[in-house]
Amino acid sequence: MESKSNDETPQRPDSERLLNAPLVEMNLQEVIKQIKSETTWIDSDRNAVTLFKSETMRIVLIGLHENAELKPHKANGVISVQVIEGNIEFTAEDQITSLEKRQMIALQENIIHSVKALTESFFLLTLAMNNK
Repeated sequence: MESKSNDETPQRPDSERLLNAPLVEMNLQEVIKQIKSETTWIDSDRNAVTLFKSETMRIVLIGLHENAELKPHKANGVISVQVIEGNIEFTAEDQITSLEKRQMIALQENIIHSVKALTESFFLLTLAMNNK
């Protein structure tokens, strides 16, 4: 497997962070600090960093300010959402689930869902890609 660094992310062109290698280490507290220090976080209601990216899986740390929303959308693959900090409301079809720190959900592919931050929140989104 070839190592892939972050050279394709225009928001972080100077980063040497590995996105794909035989072993990718992720310090979530450091990434949260990074997210909070960036202009995107300061100027908008969210920011995110891709931590791992392969042909079959993506892991993204997403930060949302209180009351920020990810509008209804669907993913072409199975996802999991794990709350690292804060409290979010995850809506899928007619089911609303409140998730706090150390809680997570999994969702099958192509189900319309949305996310709202009830407090400033950070969560890991893992997407297992559907390569049909």
